[in-house]
Amino acid sequence: MPSHLVGGATPGEPVDNRPSPIAPKPVLQTKGLTKSFGRGRNARTAVEDVCLTVGEGQVYGLLGPNGAGKSTTLKMVCGMLRPTSGQMLFCGHPWERRDLYQIGSLIEQPPLYPNLTARENLRVRTTLLGIPESRIPEVLRQVGLEDTGRKRAGQFSLGMCQRLGIALALLGQPRLLVLDEPTNGLDPMGIEELRRLILSLPEQGVTVIVSSHILAEVSHVADHVGIITNGRLAYQGALDRSVDLEDLFMDVCGRGAR
Repeated sequence: MPSHLVGGATPGEPVDNRPSPIAPKPVLQTKGLTKSFGRGRNARTAVEDVCLTVGEGQVYGLLGPNGAGKSTTLKMVCGMLRPTSGQMLFCGHPWERRDLYQIGSLIEQPPLYPNLTARENLRVRTTLLGIPESRIPEVLRQVGLEDTGRKRAGQFSLGMCQRLGIALALLGQPRLLVLDEPTNGLDPMGIEELRRLILSLPEQGVTVIVSSHILAEVSHVADHVGIITNGRLAYQGALDRSVDLEDLFMDVCGRGAR
């Protein structure tokens, strides 16, 4: 068994997702999660038999090559796609639409009004969801946008837009925050700002799933990783800081390709 396989998986064996006796309580579990598009001979399976376990207080890095099924998996977790088969559990019970009140997400582009300020963008969301406006200054402080004043979102840098998108996701005080490729297009300063924000969230009671194909960035923030290749979860485990994540990724994805 290669020394860098730290998650208990060996080549050719299925991933064992059962939590150890000291593992944190799972916030999210998926069992046999599968998503196919189309029907009959035109059917294409994007995600097959994925079994994730994300523990409370973790920053879970979901890795995989482009097109491996990361975004499809997260869209099912966030209610944007309906699974073809399988099960999702949220905080120990079968996932329901009402659980979305406790799941914040930033998938694809932040849903911002460019002609509104950060505070005004947040006020629109509080009005729609019936959230007290007192949450607005709290989340602005969380994401470091409390001093943007009358500056409109259309004048924000890409990093500021990403942080405002996360602020929108945090308004409802979610237990789980899902971020799909949040550093795409950011400059080094924007990446560092986002990194600090992600690392601060578990201390505030928020479990985070970060999807990315940028291994170096995930290695800075994640304490657990799952690697999807060809639509299947090929590896899951704690991230050992002594392990080269690139070596682990290439080994797992190489096995999946074979």
